[in-house]
Amino acid sequence: MTNFYSFQGTVTAISDFNPGYNQGCSQLFTLENELGSIVNFIVTPSTYFVDHDIVRVGDRVTGYYNGDLPAILIYPPQYQAIVMVREHPDQNIKVDHFDNQLVSSDGELKLNLSQYTQILFTNGQLFSRYPGGRDLIVSYGPTTRSIPAQTTPYRIIVLCLES
Repeated sequence: MTNFYSFQGTVTAISDFNPGYNQGCSQLFTLENELGSIVNFIVTPSTYFVDHDIVRVGDRVTGYYNGDLPAILIYPPQYQAIVMVREHPDQNIKVDHFDNQLVSSDGELKLNLSQYTQILFTNGQLFSRYPGGRDLIVSYGPTTRSIPAQTTPYRIIVLCLES
């Protein structure tokens, strides 16, 4: 179970990130939010971009990272991006661990599957098992006003993260 944390902001810079090996395969995305807080995300080929969106400077995005991993004490903070989401006004995305009843770890969203819900791996292939008890990226529309809010998701991406 991954403890997902996120930071939302506008991309102010994208640059190469060369940790000494595989030069040219990683990038550093700098995000700034409305309060002026800045975070750097290390983006690698394993970072999942929802809808395979291409992100550019000026785009508003949310970066998700593992909040349980140690982070180096520098400013601005720097995290390994697991998932990046470019904002779209007509799209809701939740990245979280969902239990066997398909309730998110923060207790805010419950998923009700339908025959039309696509359940996929990050590589686009069909996931044939029940998605409960896993880390998921959920794309959804309207929700109920209950606690937790309930929705029938359009698409679920199963994150098979290596620990």
